[in-house]
Amino acid sequence: MASHDSALKAHRQNVKRREQNRQFRTRMRSALRDIRAAIDAGSPAEVKDALRQTISLVDKMAAKKIIHRNTAGRYKSRLAARVAKKSSAAA
Repeated sequence: MASHDSALKAHRQNVKRREQNRQFRTRMRSALRDIRAAIDAGSPAEVKDALRQTISLVDKMAAKKIIHRNTAGRYKSRLAARVAKKSSAAA
């Protein structure tokens, strides 16, 4: 265990950050799971609103460096493609 005051503080900060990052990551993954289910089952109007919120959340996670910016772009691209495919199939 760390014995210097600065090392003890760094450890406290790391523990706090790790828990916050875990919560952010869980929240994002839940949102992605929910939007995928909504795309498969929901109405186009609800999906558009949910897509906007999910993309916003993914962008925030990339800004906080919870996920890499390229990963965020990949998630958003795949979601948008899925919504477009579903809406074109419905039309």
